[in-house]
Amino acid sequence: MPDTSAPAPVSIPVARQLPKTRDPRLDVLRGIALVMIYINHVPGNFWENWTSRNFGFSDAAEGFVLMAGISAGLAYSAGFRVRWPWQGVARIWRRAWTLYLVHLLITFGALAIAAALASFADIPAMLWKHGMGLLFRDPLGFLIGVPTLGFQIGYANILPLYFVLLMAAPLVLWAAVRRPLWALAASGLLWMAAAHFRLTLPNYPTGGWQFSPPAWQLLFVLGIVSGIAAKEGRRLVPARRWLMALAVGFLVLSLAWMNLPGFGKTGNHLLWMANQHGAPGFMTGFSKPYLSLPRLLHLLALFYVLASWGMVRRACASRLAAPFALLGRQALPVFALGSITIYLIQGIKTETGENFVLDTMMLGAGLALQLAFAAARHHWPTDRDRAAPATVAPTTPEKALAA
Repeated sequence: MPDTSAPAPVSIPVARQLPKTRDPRLDVLRGIALVMIYINHVPGNFWENWTSRNFGFSDAAEGFVLMAGISAGLAYSAGFRVRWPWQGVARIWRRAWTLYLVHLLITFGALAIAAALASFADIPAMLWKHGMGLLFRDPLGFLIGVPTLGFQIGYANILPLYFVLLMAAPLVLWAAVRRPLWALAASGLLWMAAAHFRLTLPNYPTGGWQFSPPAWQLLFVLGIVSGIAAKEGRRLVPARRWLMALAVGFLVLSLAWMNLPGFGKTGNHLLWMANQHGAPGFMTGFSKPYLSLPRLLHLLALFYVLASWGMVRRACASRLAAPFALLGRQALPVFALGSITIYLIQGIKTETGENFVLDTMMLGAGLALQLAFAAARHHWPTDRDRAAPATVAPTTPEKALAA
């Protein structure tokens, strides 16, 4: 007779067909988002007029968080299909720790640049921009707030948000691989409460986080569930002509709203009237910190079109898209380098103002530096490479995305 005394291992069924090749769209779109974030973080330059935020309600930050969730679903979900997913938890929290350290590096790098500009170039303005002046007004509060993430200088708010989302990711992944619709429903309810009541984490000494984690988690959870579906060889939302038409229609509406003054003014007035008649503010406004509904719908429509249009996949697999793919594969180091250099460019611009030629040269040099760094990182030997024999197994898509 078979031995039935030992409990059977718990497993979660997975789809029979798994994707065999890495989808180029995620890397390319993430690389494009990084470029647009970099340009937008240098306000007062000509090129920021051509980034995505000028053509719709959302911008590159929302896309970056959604793609971070997709990557997490692809990279980490397999570790949560067991009864005790401690190894999966450890992998995610190790990544979160890396994000925390990179955030501190960016913060102190920005302070060093501001100090160097004041000391060596007689440009002290940066010492008082983006909240850096707190170091002089309340040094003890600054020294408490920075390492606890209670104080974040301007343009250094995305990684703290990502850190918090990753710390909560094990619970989300555990639920999403078992009950994805329940996980989405709970995430949606939390988003509605956070957006309506303006819930966020407190800043120290005063204020609140620039990006509300209870609101922005919805994008991350949507990404996780989408990544799990993609890993199983299926789509979270099926491709339908009527859905494509609806998504394209909303994108066109958003484009007209942002670029036709009369159309946008009328639309804003209609939303104001809806708010006066009882519609919640998060449905009728365009708040970025609390991820208002128009911004959310715009991003979801955009990603539905990008995921459903076959030409996008072919374009992302082309040689012309290769530089963006390289940036996207090395997203964290590229983002860190770009985040530090924007403070140098901003400091120079406090003296030069808007100058098309100089701005283009500085932004171009910064992007070239990031691309070179990404190429170096791509070929950077890891500890595993050093210890491995001459023949090394190829990196799996999941491991590559985790990097």
